[in-house]
Order: sequence, then C-alpha cells, then structure tokens
Amino acid sequence: MVTAQLAALAIFVALFALGAIRGVHIGILMIAGAAGTGLLLAHMKLADIIAGFPLDIMVLLVGVTYFFAIAQTNGTIDKLIDRALTKVGSNAFALPIVFFLLTLGIAAMGAPLAGLVMMPVGMQVARRYNIDFALMGLAMCFAIGAGGFAPTSLYGIVTYGTAHKAGIALNPLLLFAIALATYLVLLAAAYVMFGRRGKRAAGLRLHSPDLAHAGPAGNHPFERESALSRGGATTASAQFGEGDDEAAYGISADDPDAAAGSTAQPAAEGQPGSAAPAEARFTGVQILTIVFIVGLIAAVVALAALGRKPDVGILCFAFGAALTLIDPTTGRNAISKIDWSTVLLVGGIITFVGVLQEMGAVDLLGEGAKAIGSPLVAAFVLCAVGGLVSAFASTTGILAALVPLALPMIADGHLPGWALIAALGVCSAVVDVSPFSTLGATVVATAPDPAKPRLIRILTTFGMSMVIVGPILLVGGLVLPAMLAGG
Repeated sequence: MVTAQLAALAIFVALFALGAIRGVHIGILMIAGAAGTGLLLAHMKLADIIAGFPLDIMVLLVGVTYFFAIAQTNGTIDKLIDRALTKVGSNAFALPIVFFLLTLGIAAMGAPLAGLVMMPVGMQVARRYNIDFALMGLAMCFAIGAGGFAPTSLYGIVTYGTAHKAGIALNPLLLFAIALATYLVLLAAAYVMFGRRGKRAAGLRLHSPDLAHAGPAGNHPFERESALSRGGATTASAQFGEGDDEAAYGISADDPDAAAGSTAQPAAEGQPGSAAPAEARFTGVQILTIVFIVGLIAAVVALAALGRKPDVGILCFAFGAALTLIDPTTGRNAISKIDWSTVLLVGGIITFVGVLQEMGAVDLLGEGAKAIGSPLVAAFVLCAVGGLVSAFASTTGILAALVPLALPMIADGHLPGWALIAALGVCSAVVDVSPFSTLGATVVATAPDPAKPRLIRILTTFGMSMVIVGPILLVGGLVLPAMLAGG
C-alpha cells in the first residue's frame, strides 16, 4: 500500500513539473492523472473520482469573475479609478499608498492579476515624481496579494473554500484581515528601505488604464491586462521602460503638453482608444453596478457578522443576472471573461488531492511532517516549502495542493486549523514579488531600462527572503499566539 501511495505522490509532483516545463495547463493534466491514478492504483470507481471535483468552488469562481467582468466591461471600474486618480494631488510620499489602495481594490474584484493594469501607470508616476521604482513596484505587488485574499477574489476563495471543504472553520473576512495586516507590515518595511520624498514633476495629470476597452483576448480571461488600452496606446504594443521615451504610455516626448500629462485628441466617448474625461458622469448602469458592488460587500460583512456563511458566488450570479437583463450586450461580452482556466486548475488539483486522500497518501505526508517533532517547526517547514515552490509555480495551484497536506497536522489538535491554513495561504503568496513570478516580472517590464538591473536585484532578494520572513511573521505572529490561546 505504501508503494502505491508513494507512486501516486510521485505522479502528482511529476504532473506539476511536466505542466510547468511544457507550458501545459496543469488542471487538465491533473484531471486525467486523477482518473488514471484512482482507477489503476486506488481501485476507485470513476464516479467517486469525479465526485471530488469542487463544484462549490467552481460556483464561487464563475460567479465572482462573471460579475466583476461586467463591471469592467461596462466601464464602471475604469471610471472609479479615474475619479480616484484625479483627486490624488501631488504628494509623492503618499502616491505609493494611493496606488496600493487602488490596486488592492481591483485585485479584490475576482482575479488578483487584474491589478496588473495599474503597473504601467504606477511606474510612470514613480518616474515623474522621482519615487523609488522598487517602492512603487512593491506597493502594487503587495496590493495584488492582499486584494487576492478578499472574500470575493481568487486566493481567498481557494483558501477558505478548500478549508471549508475539509471541515475547517476559516472566516473569509478574518483571512482577508490577516493577509492585509501582513502586507501592510511589508509595505511599511518597504517605505523604511526605499521611501524618500521625490521631487515634484510640474503639471502631471494622471490617467487611468481603460478597463472598458480591451485588445485581443489572452489565453486567461484575467491575464488580458497586456491588451488593455490606455488612452491612444495599448500595453500590448508598448515598449515599456525604454529610457525616457514616453511613447510607451501614449505620450509624445516632442509634445510639451503631452509630456505634462495631456493626451492626444480623444476619440468619441465609448470608442476604443478613447480616454474618458475625469468629469464624465456615471451612466445609470454604472451607478447600479456600484450599488451592487457595495451591496455585495455589505452582504458579506453582515452575514459574516451574524455567524452565517455568505455564498459569494450565488450573490454575484444574482447581481450579474440583474445587470445582464438591463444590458444584455455587456452580459454576453462578460461571459468570455469567466475564469474557466482557474476553475480547471483548482478543480483538477483538488480532484487529484481527493484521490490521494482516499489512498492515504496525504496522511502519509502528514505523518512525515509530524515526525519532525515540534508542531511549530513542522508548520514553519510547511509554510517555507509553500513559499519556495510558489516563487516558481502557480500560487493558486500551490494553495489548492498544500492546504489539504496540512490537515494531518491539524487533526492531532496541537495546531489551530484556521491559523495554520491562513498562514500557509499568505506565505505562498508573499514571495510573488520576485522577478520569477508574474507580479515581479511585470514590475521589471514596466520600469525604465536603467532601473531594471537594480530592480531585479532588489525583487530577487526581497522575494526570496519572504520564503523565510513570511513563515517567521505568520507562524510566529499568528499560529503560535493562536496555539497558546487554545486555537
């Protein structure tokens, strides 16, 4: 039996590696691997294998990404960002905080990677205001991580959804609060290391990315940030960070008015490539979308405060259905942005983990972790492993794979389940500032060429240090106090 368990674990790891090396969707490999392993090694019925697919998480992901895709497509999020940026002023010290809050808000709306649309804007503002590129880049990376753990976003859904599926009570709002507190500590550290008040660049006017109009679709619905338009330019065709060349941002270096922040003659409102004026009013549909967003947040907070589990996915389906009836065209366009890629990724991994649990392979790993001796040391090692692997692989995939592996350590009662799962989730995400991840790589790509070598060094050091710093913060600051308090 042990031989079959080890073989199943080896297949699981091999599929991860094969998908990464060959660029194949890991979720597809995992579903096929789960079926083969379950039938041949565990002698399970096919119906039992398929029953391990997490339909509840699928409803969450589809509902959330559909609702917020409508909010993006109808231009609501674009206008909200534009209004916020026009009120920022010129306080260079506060600008990274402002971009942290804006990016956090976008990342909390279904898919963390959607926050990447702010990076070209943020790095341009950092150059104009003489703000350290490392500080601005880290601020936006931290915001994407923190927003991703919101009850309405991907990391949060996967973490608390997997925990609930395993019978562990993890409050979604508590998970978000833990992640937000951790990233705020890291942001404060970044300010200490890189914060300095820059020289004010006269006449800067900030322009937000146009989320309402997108270029060619990418493979992943929310990885289309590279095709989002900004004014008359698109980030898909821009040569980001070419010295002082501002053409990458839709600004002509030869035009003094444009260099000061003004754009070319805008196209008619509603046409691709147009830049909505800051004073443009919200349409009726956009106002209703904002009401629904506020209603969603209020419902989640109220239900959680009453001790009831909010079904975010169903709420999003309800709001999305209402908006679709009012604006059918936008509703149809938003369907293509449903995050099926992540549904398959998470679903495939959890299905395979279900087979491993049925075979006892997860318990085998858990016993190996407990053999380390101290439960705290075992928790630290598990969090560090999660961070190290996540630095080079899909954070979402790691969350779905490692959370079940912590269950045997929780079962003996020494470690509080909610605290360990929250620590493991955040530790797997804080390393994403490294240039080997999507977030860190985008920071480097959108910075001026002379700054890139220094940025790569800083982000590599900062990201890899999080493999150790993350577990120290989360295990020492969360798991240990919860353990001493009796869980």
